[in-house]
Amino acid sequence: MLLKNTRSFFQIKEVASLGFLFSTSSLMIGIWAAALPFIIKRLEVSDGELGLLLLFGPLGSLCGVFISGFVFSKVKVGTWLGNGNMLYVGLITMEILAPNKWFFGAALFFRGFISFLNGVAVNTMVGILETKYQRRFMSTSHAMYSVGGGVSAGIAALLYGLKVNSGWQAFLIGGFIMIMILILKKYYLAHDFYVHSKSSFNFPDRTILGLSFICLVIFMTEGCIVDWSSIYLERNLSVPVYLISLGYGGFATAMTLGRLNGDRIIPKIGEKNIVVGGTIIAALGMVLVSLGGSSWAAILGFTITGVGCAGIVPVLFSAAGKIPGVSPVQGFAMITSGGLIGFVAGPSIIGFISESTNLSYGFLFVLFMLLLASTTGWANKWLSAPISTN
Repeated sequence: MLLKNTRSFFQIKEVASLGFLFSTSSLMIGIWAAALPFIIKRLEVSDGELGLLLLFGPLGSLCGVFISGFVFSKVKVGTWLGNGNMLYVGLITMEILAPNKWFFGAALFFRGFISFLNGVAVNTMVGILETKYQRRFMSTSHAMYSVGGGVSAGIAALLYGLKVNSGWQAFLIGGFIMIMILILKKYYLAHDFYVHSKSSFNFPDRTILGLSFICLVIFMTEGCIVDWSSIYLERNLSVPVYLISLGYGGFATAMTLGRLNGDRIIPKIGEKNIVVGGTIIAALGMVLVSLGGSSWAAILGFTITGVGCAGIVPVLFSAAGKIPGVSPVQGFAMITSGGLIGFVAGPSIIGFISESTNLSYGFLFVLFMLLLASTTGWANKWLSAPISTN
């Protein structure tokens, strides 16, 4: 089932080219996550200061939320797809090489801004192609993001073992991404249209706000693992430097396997069960991370959390493009604005908790938020709607 679903995804070149764009950000994030312990040592920032600096990311994302409709009414989606992702690569490389904490914060702000607009472009296009081909692509597309994270975590571990520093790692992976985008450019430029409509923006109702909250929690969970797993393994559990990327790597690998099967599994299990069951499984993983007391228990916990989170985001992002009376751009902004804020605001909160108590308590906070998301998903009537099996 896995190979059949993946093979059919890559047989459609315009879909496969979008799948690569999903992997570009996580390829760089994996390098960034492994580099973060060294970045904070070089810049001499405390956990609390790091938490504050990481807030620049969601501020950039918020700016993207408010102007995404304007941007995509002026820039064709095909033009944005490649260029936006190459700009993302440049910004995250600037963070890794930042000479001081203010430069680091500024790069985070602009990365948050560009990341949101990139998310609008690729997820809206996947929704359009799902309609065009009358089949699901969203979960497999997001699996490509997870593939990138798992691959880059492994590359980071290998290169650190070979004494290659994070700056050179960023140049190597970033250069590969830019070359691939230039090779695939013709498929992006083929989408020669604007992804906006003249529908007016209305304040989202309670059910849409509930989906946005769930998205916030899942992105918060992922952001916390990206930003703090390496630090937690190195500082709290004394893991050797060449193994500290395995926390995020296990998480990303588990999400990859789940999402590669998601386009077939989600219709069979149902959206509500995916959201409710997934958040409970992810919470169990956080129990192991916080209370397991060993490096391998923590790595296993991060991996179990990845299993739980795997199918949730594809369900929510598919929903974003199907809100009645709302354009795909606006629908994506409504649901994922909470998610992208959670991706960076969550790690900031963890930083403040770690500064005042202990990093393990920060992961217990994530556990609590996952249980709230499970309750929200159970009560959300929208997730009870029938779903297509195409």
